Amino acid sequence: MRGVAAAALMVLLAASPAAAADPFHREELRIPMAQAGPRGLEAMLIRPSGTRRYPLALLSHGAPRDAAVRERMTPNGFYAQAIEFARRGFAAVVVMRRGYGDSDGRYAESNGRCERRNYLASASASAADLRAAVDTLGRRTDVTTQGMIAVGISAGGYASIALSADPPPGLAAVINFAGGRGSRADGDVCDEEALVDAFAALGKTSRTPMLWVYAANDRYFGPELARRMHAAFTSAGGRARFIDAPAFGRDGHGLFSASGVAVWTPMVDGFLREMNLGTRDPIAAPATAALPPPRQLREKGRAGFAAYLASGPHKAFAVSPRGQYAFRAGLRTPDQAEAAALGECAKHAPDCALYATGDELAGQGR
Repeated sequence: MRGVAAAALMVLLAASPAAAADPFHREELRIPMAQAGPRGLEAMLIRPSGTRRYPLALLSHGAPRDAAVRERMTPNGFYAQAIEFARRGFAAVVVMRRGYGDSDGRYAESNGRCERRNYLASASASAADLRAAVDTLGRRTDVTTQGMIAVGISAGGYASIALSADPPPGLAAVINFAGGRGSRADGDVCDEEALVDAFAALGKTSRTPMLWVYAANDRYFGPELARRMHAAFTSAGGRARFIDAPAFGRDGHGLFSASGVAVWTPMVDGFLREMNLGTRDPIAAPATAALPPPRQLREKGRAGFAAYLASGPHKAFAVSPRGQYAFRAGLRTPDQAEAAALGECAKHAPDCALYATGDELAGQGR
C-alpha cells in the first residue's frame, strides 16, 4: 500500500504536448517526502520518447550565496543539462531540494556558524532529499534505478557525493561539477578545514566511481581548495578522477550550464563510455527556433545566443548596440526572465534592450 500511496502523491502537474515527432518526453512532478510537507519536492523529468525504462540521471542544483534567490529557482534552470542526459539515454530528473524553488518544507542545509561549520549536517539533509526522489522515481514504469547516475553542480555536486556515502541500490556513478559548500564571496569559503574534513569523512564509505570537474577560474572553489578536497576524499578511500578544466567565462563555477555544453559534454561522454553507461550515439538535439542572432554580436556573443536558443522555457535575451549581452532562462515567468536578462546586461552597458523573449523576437509575441 505504501508504494501505491507514494505513486498517487507524485502528481503530474503538466506535460509538454507530445507530438509524434518529438524525440523527448517532459513532465513536471511532485516527489513525496514526509519531511517536505504535504506538497513534497518540485521536480522535472525529461527522457527519450520511447516506451522502455530508462536509467535515472538525478540532476542536483547548487545553493546561491543570496538566500533570497532560493525560492526563485526552478527545475527549468537545468533544462539544457537535462536534455543532454536524455540524449544519452537517461531519464533525467531535476529535483529541487527542501527550501528551494516550489518545494515544500523548511530549508534543511544549514551548516552553522561560518567560523565553525558542520558540513556533514548539510550532506545528510541533501542526500535525504535525493534518496526520496530515487525511492519514488524507481517505482515508475519508464524509469529504472539500475545503472543510474547522480550529477550535480556546486552544493548539488556535494549532495551527489554525499548520496554515494550510503548509496541507494543501483547507483553506478557520480559526476561532480565544482562541488562544495560554504562559499560566501569570491575566494572566501567558510571554515575550509571543516569542508576538507567533510570530504574525507564521505570518502571513508563512498566507493562509487566518480568524475570531478573544476575549472581553473572557479570563483567559489578555486584549484588549490578543489585539489585538497579531492585528496582528502580519495585518501580516505573514495574513487574519483579529477579534471582540471580550462578557464570558462568570467567564472568557471558556471561551466555546467547551457553555455558550457560544448565543453563539458566530451568530458561526460568519455566517463560514461568508460563506465559503460548511457548510449554511445546521442539522440539528435531538439530543434531550436530559427531566430537570427543580433547583428552586433561577435563570435562569443553568437555562441551565447545559440546557447540561449537551446535553453529551457521562460527565457529572454538582452543586448546593447555595441554587442554586450546577457540572457536568462528557466525562470517562473517570461516577465521574470525579461527583467533578469535586462538587469544582467545592464551590468555591462547602460543601453541594453530586449532582443528575444522565449522563441520569438521581442515585441512579436507577448
